[in-house]
Amino acid sequence: MSEYTIRYTVDGEFEETVDAAVDTLGEEGFGVLCDIDVQATLKEKLDEDFRQYRILGACNPQLAHEAMGEELELGALLPCNVIVYERDDGSVGVSAVDPGVMLSVVDNPELDPVADEVADRLSAAVERLPGATRVPASADD
Repeated sequence: MSEYTIRYTVDGEFEETVDAAVDTLGEEGFGVLCDIDVQATLKEKLDEDFRQYRILGACNPQLAHEAMGEELELGALLPCNVIVYERDDGSVGVSAVDPGVMLSVVDNPELDPVADEVADRLSAAVERLPGATRVPASADD
């Protein structure tokens, strides 16, 4: 599995975890610009069943402004996605895009401090979820 996310499992129910993630992201200065219910969308559009899976498009306006001031087309990589999903074992997983990996495609070292701060804040938000445990990148779902 590729190492492009910061991965956790959490104790709790799916919907409560989604709500808690929105709250903890807010505490770290992120607004959730979009909330995509992948399960409902796939059922509606393809009549396919899929596990519970939500994509939260999180954005910290100050950090986004700073980054886009340095690299105008960076908006194509925003917002930072955080996913809440039902894992194969029925537990709840929460993963966030790794900003360092995402911004590596830009090849602009001036963005490294912003990527580090975004990663720290995303990790802090997820780590405050009930029973959050970091999952090694090599682990499979």
